Amino acid sequence: MEEIKENGKYLPIGSVVLLKGGTKRVMITGFCSIPKGESRIYDYTGCMYPEGILSSSSSFLFNHEQIEKLFFIGFKDEEETEFKEKLNDMMQKINTVTEKEDKKEVEVLKE
Repeated sequence: MEEIKENGKYLPIGSVVLLKGGTKRVMITGFCSIPKGESRIYDYTGCMYPEGILSSSSSFLFNHEQIEKLFFIGFKDEEETEFKEKLNDMMQKINTVTEKEDKKEVEVLKE
């Protein structure tokens, strides 16, 4: 089993993990998805391993904290590294804005 922490938060596409409480492994297929009608951003999109994406409803969303075990790290190269740097920067900016908005809401509620 590999160490779960990568450079930054996100594991590469193709990484295979087991989620906490899960019995079936999951392969990471994407990042930063927002379900229709929601505002929450999930870290990963995934599909069952080894079956893959059998239909549009066979994909699901999860967060990094839900990963219990890492079985395989997906393909990494220069392009993936550059993408991850941009992804981490973008998510840090989004989290900063969200935190500021949350603080404003708390201040309004206190008034």
